[in-house]
Amino acid sequence: MAKGPRYRLPFRRRREGKTNYRIRRALVISGKPRLVVRGSLNHFMAQIVKAKPQGDEVVVSAHTRELIRIYGWKAHCGNLPSAYLIGFLCGLKAVAKGVKEAILDIGLHEPVKGARIFAALKGAVDAGMSIPHSEEKLPSDERIQGVHIAEYAQTLKTVPEEYEKQFAHYLAKKLSPEKLPQHFAKVKEKILLSFKPKKAEKTKKPAKTKKPIKKPSRKKKSKRRKKK
Repeated sequence: MAKGPRYRLPFRRRREGKTNYRIRRALVISGKPRLVVRGSLNHFMAQIVKAKPQGDEVVVSAHTRELIRIYGWKAHCGNLPSAYLIGFLCGLKAVAKGVKEAILDIGLHEPVKGARIFAALKGAVDAGMSIPHSEEKLPSDERIQGVHIAEYAQTLKTVPEEYEKQFAHYLAKKLSPEKLPQHFAKVKEKILLSFKPKKAEKTKKPAKTKKPIKKPSRKKKSKRRKKK
């Protein structure tokens, strides 16, 4: 309960644990677009957001559902590799729209070393964006590719019941978890190719066929009979 006449009730979103207004104020004052990274157990999302007087404007957005629908991602959508791919996809979209600089906004997530939010950050940086960060916080390339998941699946394969239970999502989509790094590389390549400019094919103009010149037909003069 609130006590004392000087008590100030926090803003609603702060009470609900959704917004830290001190951090948000510092991000807005920077004047740079924000790379907003949010995740749940099963999905991940990254957005480039610009703060404006009338409210935040989302420039580009990327969600793990796009990985499934467009790029054929078969693995889990809440793990480290999927977080990197979402950051990579969001970064490519931003660069395509001319946004090459941003600042990371992790909301109320804890800045744990090697966490999914920093995997998404590395994806955006690899896509060509300039975002201030510390290299120590970024996960290793092996973890981003899912090598740790593949190795764990290999060790768990000796216990078939646990293996099938743990990787039921992978097996349902006919993806062997031991081949996750190879699957990651294929999906990343698909994302990269979708943003490469397509070479315009030169269409050959059909050769003009010369029309045959028709000679003017000579009309026979009809002989008029003279009237007697």
